[in-house]
Amino acid sequence: MSIREIWAKIKQSEDILDSKTALILIIILVGTGSFGLGRLSALETKKEPVEIISAELGTDLTSTASLGGGAVVASRNGSKYHYPWCSGAKRIAPQNKVEFSTIEEARRAGYTPAANCKGLK
Repeated sequence: MSIREIWAKIKQSEDILDSKTALILIIILVGTGSFGLGRLSALETKKEPVEIISAELGTDLTSTASLGGGAVVASRNGSKYHYPWCSGAKRIAPQNKVEFSTIEEARRAGYTPAANCKGLK
């Protein structure tokens, strides 16, 4: 296939797409694009603003006696005390669980803080 034959094929495909058809296609594409952009901008204006509400900080951790009856819990067989929501406290069997109202009370009983419970010192 020579260059002249390729050029002749290109010229034939040009004849298929006349100016009226091209104009109609351009009008349809512009109309569809404009409609899509208008619809998109209408959706963006309907979004409600995001409201950020911060939680109150500074709650006293020793006042959590209402959670499980005590501020800290320990096992009769163990040597560590935990907050009631820590994973170590959840693994203590109910019959072996000892509850203390304060951390000082647990320390006086000979217990030390658990390393895996965040917030204990």
